[in-house]
Amino acid sequence: MASTENQQDLYADPSETSQGKVFTVTGQDWDSITQGLGDAADERVVVNMGPQHPSTHGVLRLILELEGETVTEARCGIGYLHTGIEKNMEYRSWVQGTTFCTRMDYLSPFYNEATYVLGVERLLDIEDDIPEKAQVMRVLLMELNRISSHLVAIATGGMEIGALTVMTIGFRERELVLDLFELITGLRMNHAFIRPGGVAQDLPPGALDEIRDFVSLMRKRLPEYAALCNANPIFKARLEGVGHLDLAGCLALGLTGPPLRSTGYAWDLRKTQPYCGYEDYDFDVQTWDTADAYGRFRVRLAEMDESLRIVEQAAKRLADLEGAPVMVGDKKIAWPSQLSIGSDGMGNSLDHIRHIMGESMEALIHHFKLVTEGFRVPAGQAYVPVESPRGELGAHVVSDGGTRPFRAHFRDPSFTNLQATSVMSEGGMVADVIVAIASIDPVMGGVDR
Repeated sequence: MASTENQQDLYADPSETSQGKVFTVTGQDWDSITQGLGDAADERVVVNMGPQHPSTHGVLRLILELEGETVTEARCGIGYLHTGIEKNMEYRSWVQGTTFCTRMDYLSPFYNEATYVLGVERLLDIEDDIPEKAQVMRVLLMELNRISSHLVAIATGGMEIGALTVMTIGFRERELVLDLFELITGLRMNHAFIRPGGVAQDLPPGALDEIRDFVSLMRKRLPEYAALCNANPIFKARLEGVGHLDLAGCLALGLTGPPLRSTGYAWDLRKTQPYCGYEDYDFDVQTWDTADAYGRFRVRLAEMDESLRIVEQAAKRLADLEGAPVMVGDKKIAWPSQLSIGSDGMGNSLDHIRHIMGESMEALIHHFKLVTEGFRVPAGQAYVPVESPRGELGAHVVSDGGTRPFRAHFRDPSFTNLQATSVMSEGGMVADVIVAIASIDPVMGGVDR
């Protein structure tokens, strides 16, 4: 249907959307669209893919200019999912900030929490005081999260090119990781478990056995992906040479994560700028040399194996830290991370309430002020990036000396990596746009903050 409305569009010039014939394709055959147009069929067609589209990884709008099936120009429009998370964090205490930022990139929530908390701890000057067990638990949870996130990337990417078996087994394995998250934190997502000074609670009884069972099972299951996809001629034909972006392009656009490592450049913050004690773990940075969608798939597949190695090492260390603290000893920071949960999993346990109420009036007043106001953070700013499943994720945390963040701004890799949409898509087919976007693995919750 030709567009006759002169509506303002931030992502397309008026001449592009209101002059000539512009089509919104809703699923019909190409022949039925071009039939009867005569010479006009040779003209360009501008197509809106999304923002509500099953192949755009969330609420992402793609404006594609086509000549036949070839993409001559591609632009991405964002901003359809703005949650106001960063602004909301300015009106909450430092501890409550984790409850907000964990919801941004909802496929890798522990990384959102970690980069924010590491920044707060740097401002508090307590980086060297974090208990070893808390650091090991953070690494354990982040690497489990890397596995679950890569599983979703591979599963949804497979689904979009018709490889439904990849999708079903990917989500099958992810459920096992989410079960571990629920066992350790009480929630499958939006955990707010990594907090300034340590983590919310110690590991529950039997958690290490469950983790070891999971690692053992995944050692058997991951080769299924390799057998199913790595040398599959149909799978490779859809991915090889698609979404090509070499090292120079990645560096120019600031791309990190699997897209950068698929060019052969072994840049991984866990090795180059270690945090949370990553320098004590034995693992390898995985790279590929094709700089295309297939290379990004192979990098993610190999990284899951490396994450299993790290999880095994973390579990072994945690077995030797039975009963060790998981939060700094400073009581002016430690609440609410040493809170005991009630037997029903809801609210404070009676023992904890008796302890707070019965200790002294001063202790009760201090507890009340700490809960309602929160602790103060010295004025300053900090940026501590982490290597999330999608690349460099960093929180620029600014304090004015108060009990709330003056500003918390996140450098989300999905946002930066989406810059590659145009260069990866233009010159290819419409079907390859889907593969290119999937190989970036953007999560719009992290883009529209």
